[in-house]
Amino acid sequence: MIRFFVETWESLFIALRSLSTNRLRSGLTMLGIVIGIVTVTAMITVINGLENAMDKSLALLGTNAVYIEKTGWFTEPRLRSRHWSRPDLRADLAEYIRDRSEYAVAVAPLVQTGRPIRYRDRALYGVFIQGSTPEIASVDDVKLSEGRWYNELDNLVGRNVVVIGHSVNESLFPSEEAIGKTIRIGGKRFEVIGVLEEQGKFFGMFSFDEQAQMPIRTFERHFGRFRSVTIKVNAESSETVPLLEEELTGIVRAARGLDAMEENNFEVNKTEAFREQLAAVKTVVYMIGIFLTGLALVVGGIGVMNIMFVTVKERTKEIGVRKAVGASRRAILSQFLIEAVLVCIAAGLTGVLLSIGVTQIINQFVPASFASGTVLLAFGICVGVGVIFGVVPAWNAARMDPIEALRHS
Repeated sequence: MIRFFVETWESLFIALRSLSTNRLRSGLTMLGIVIGIVTVTAMITVINGLENAMDKSLALLGTNAVYIEKTGWFTEPRLRSRHWSRPDLRADLAEYIRDRSEYAVAVAPLVQTGRPIRYRDRALYGVFIQGSTPEIASVDDVKLSEGRWYNELDNLVGRNVVVIGHSVNESLFPSEEAIGKTIRIGGKRFEVIGVLEEQGKFFGMFSFDEQAQMPIRTFERHFGRFRSVTIKVNAESSETVPLLEEELTGIVRAARGLDAMEENNFEVNKTEAFREQLAAVKTVVYMIGIFLTGLALVVGGIGVMNIMFVTVKERTKEIGVRKAVGASRRAILSQFLIEAVLVCIAAGLTGVLLSIGVTQIINQFVPASFASGTVLLAFGICVGVGVIFGVVPAWNAARMDPIEALRHS
């Protein structure tokens, strides 16, 4: 055992000395491995970033939520026009569901539009305006940074009151209190009664902080009642969402008077549909990443093998001398195998350092982070490549006849 450790330590020292002597050659040899490590790290980072973005975005929609709408979120283009010709959904459907559903814990109708918001000389354009009933506060688990949510009386009389998002507050009221101020939405005057806490963006695109919420009757009076609404329904937990979906299908069919032979003229959308879409994207990223990584590692591995063959050839006489003074086959094998592995580990270290920079770039588009497990995977790959592509040259060196090796000039 002691002899094994001594031989390994000696082989490591010789390998390091050889690599430091041929720095340029070693650096060029590492290039393929570096590309492979950066590729696999970028692939894992992108996928982790997509999953993180998905989790945060779905939390904004509600992980236990089901949406009853006129058309599906991912309806095929050929069916879209037919779905839009379906009868509109009305706000009173929410109360119908609330009275009959066993699995719904909160129900609210939603109706949306986009309008400019102005306060004095400041303006925001294309702000997301949503009308609903007071129940939306529990459906969306609303959190206010200041003020209050609109109540049932506000909705019954159609008061011109509004709760604004975090970004709207920051833009219109950078240095003053928003509560009690009068703003204009689409030219109509509204009193600000509340400000939402910061929520973030949906997949880095639509911002939930650039919105304004008002009673649905107020919305319909100012922006029109002749439009289809969305009914948002919350289940008690993600486990009961399938039961809620099935129940809602039956309730809405009954509300719309559909018989057993008629198809649904509405859609029950779940946030899980986004995960299904992401799964397809992840598969493509995995396939491309694995192909590019495999290609780069094979090219890099062949480069390591070639350079090790050259190294063995150049140091044939050294191998003969070592064998003549008693070095075993195992010692020679470990010397060149360690050298191949060290080249790959150095490439892995370089690749990991470059990957940190790549992660920062990716983070500009999706919320990505550099996982410690990725580093372990990268070094595991490097050791594997070094062993696989270094074993043949190392074995050739170990099998050399010392007499023939000493004759080599």
